[in-house]
Amino acid sequence: MIEAVGLRKVYGKKVAVDGLSFTVRPGIVTGFLGPNGSGKSTTMRMILGLDRPTAGHVLVDGIPYAKHRNPLGAVGALLDAKAVHTGRSAARHLQAVAATAGIPASRVDEVVELVGLREVAKKRAGGFSLGMGQRLGIASALLGDPSTVMFDEPVNGLDPDGILWIRNLMKHLAAEGRAVFVSSHLMSEMALTAEHLVVIGRGKLIADEPVRQFIDRTAPRGVLVRSPQVEELRELVTAAGGHLTSAQDGSFRVADLTPEQIGDAAARRGVALHELTPQRASLEEAFMELTAGAVEYHAHGAPGAGGPAPEQQTHGGDGRQADVRQADVPQADVPQQAQEVAR
Repeated sequence: MIEAVGLRKVYGKKVAVDGLSFTVRPGIVTGFLGPNGSGKSTTMRMILGLDRPTAGHVLVDGIPYAKHRNPLGAVGALLDAKAVHTGRSAARHLQAVAATAGIPASRVDEVVELVGLREVAKKRAGGFSLGMGQRLGIASALLGDPSTVMFDEPVNGLDPDGILWIRNLMKHLAAEGRAVFVSSHLMSEMALTAEHLVVIGRGKLIADEPVRQFIDRTAPRGVLVRSPQVEELRELVTAAGGHLTSAQDGSFRVADLTPEQIGDAAARRGVALHELTPQRASLEEAFMELTAGAVEYHAHGAPGAGGPAPEQQTHGGDGRQADVRQADVPQADVPQQAQEVAR
């Protein structure tokens, strides 16, 4: 379990994280969402002790991460799948991590099999595709059989089969009683995977609630109606105070009326209804609506029209200079969180 209390991080004049408090509970998948520059990466680094909070604190299973005697058994994290020794094979990389953390070598074979890298375990990691690199990073995160798992963009580079696999893996890890904390920009995946959301923008908490509750905060999307009696339907909707618009597939969207009101009015008028479905916002629509005021980077023209993309700017999304991020990349022999604890 992760408990963040009043987390604040300032880089110079830039406030990257501003008073964040939330809890990642065991047994469920918690999605961590926010626009670029919202402070997600900085928050995850503070959880692992890779960045020191300016104020506030974060606990993992009741104590700071750095004080765990078995850090890889407390949190297994995938923050940067490229943080590997490119000249080593996948198996050798995992063996080095295991040896550093006092994990039995037999565990390496287990995670290699779990992530589907058995056939390429002896190949150099430098030749791996982006998706294979993600699988290797996930294997490293699971080496210590952690009680909490933290993934940053885990489906990046995976094919559809791999996306389905990581989705089921996260659900399985949560079902085992682990706390699963995952950051992703793929709203469709979060809608299928996460049960709870922590949403931030410009370093501040926007939402900490179940997915359905988050979506229900958005404006109603109307009711989808299908009927063979089009004119009668139009008349009853208008008479009841609703507004009807037609769609290309022959259905109609009714605004300002509930499904119950439409159904009751149709019954009184003897109008047959073939479909009556309330329309809800998607997670993506809810996210865009509720974070509209917290977007730090906006596009002002077509790609290639001039000017750097947000990720190409001198400063990273959290306000730190790019060379600071480079300096934070750990030696390939040791996973990020184990390195920091060893310092």
